[in-house]
Amino acid sequence: MKKKDIEYFQEFLANRLEELLSHADDTVSGMTTPKENFPDPTDRASLEADRNFMLRIRDRENKLIKKIKKALERIENGTFGICEKCGENIRLNRVKARPVTTLCINCKTKEEAFERALGL
Repeated sequence: MKKKDIEYFQEFLANRLEELLSHADDTVSGMTTPKENFPDPTDRASLEADRNFMLRIRDRENKLIKKIKKALERIENGTFGICEKCGENIRLNRVKARPVTTLCINCKTKEEAFERALGL
């Protein structure tokens, strides 16, 4: 991968990480505000459903934050864009589509086929 591509992904991932971390701060501050009193159980249920949905989103974002941090580490140690299984370069269009990817398309396809066979 070219140096300018690496620099682009480093900046992109750092910006995305900062954005996700700010969302996490908003969620924490939103969860600590005083709870409202809803006389109607339906309104209360709606609020709880919204909070559960938001927590699921933040959980997924937390997993993405971890992947972004690992991708930034790979950029620092020079292994970004290299498949963890076969050691081949990951195609640029795949990295553009999924910058946190650790596998080339062939290894990822094999992994997914194996998971399907096991019923995972």
